[in-house]
Amino acid sequence: MRGVFGIKNQRRVAAVHDISCFGRCSLTVALPIISAAGIECCVMPTAILSTHTGGFDGYTFRDLTDDLTPTAEHWSRLGISFDAVYTGFLGSFEQLAIVSDIIDRFKTDKNLVLIDPVMADNGQLYSIFPDSFPDGMRRLCKKADVLVPNVTEAAFLTGVKYLEGPYGESYIAELLGETEKLGVKNIVLTGVHFDDSELGAAVYDAATKKISYAMGQRIEGYYHGTGDVFGSAFLSALLCGKDHLEAAQIAVDFTVGSIKRTKEAMTDVRYGVNFEAGLGELAVRCRQTVGAPRG
Repeated sequence: MRGVFGIKNQRRVAAVHDISCFGRCSLTVALPIISAAGIECCVMPTAILSTHTGGFDGYTFRDLTDDLTPTAEHWSRLGISFDAVYTGFLGSFEQLAIVSDIIDRFKTDKNLVLIDPVMADNGQLYSIFPDSFPDGMRRLCKKADVLVPNVTEAAFLTGVKYLEGPYGESYIAELLGETEKLGVKNIVLTGVHFDDSELGAAVYDAATKKISYAMGQRIEGYYHGTGDVFGSAFLSALLCGKDHLEAAQIAVDFTVGSIKRTKEAMTDVRYGVNFEAGLGELAVRCRQTVGAPRG
């Protein structure tokens, strides 16, 4: 079988995120990263913003909720199928319900659903969401084959008290164990660090109860869009045939490299990270996959 870099059997992803026209996050991150890995990325925008909402004032916002179902229905009529459905920022309870229906429409026993429950960070729910939003997100997350929350989001999903890092392994194990109760097969918990030198992800397999870690250099500062960079790179590597731990390590390395370039250039952190300069290396690491693509 030829992989995604051959003519046959190219993977295809449906990416359901917003478009922030400036600021490197959501679809403006997912589309180029997934495409660079040789995977077709079909976009389903949930909203269009002039910038992301982190640190910018006066941004424009156009809600595309009414376009989601008609887009999915058109794709169905065309007979389009997907190797993965990848969801990120969803701005309302209505969108949670619609995306749940979209997952049901395109889910098969041969593809996967990756959900990034974008709603919180640094111990706080994003200000645009009501306190009841995690309950709605929890219901959607039950449909994930792979769930990619950060530590804060996992705490909101499970009711486990949020703690600031560095973390103990017992706390990470508790978060993962409680998240598993949502019925998720595989969990990749981001923002994990046990000291001030490393930061990465905990990879949990519900079948074996095994926790593995993909770690990289911890760089001080808060950089917008890194969750989307990680999630998109992780999904790309996964669909190219990497196992969950290998895919997580590729995503960690790619994200750390993007942050390093941004820090060295002293770029305004609101502008997102320079992931573009690392796309060639990401493609090479995905190309090195041994075995058939997943999905």
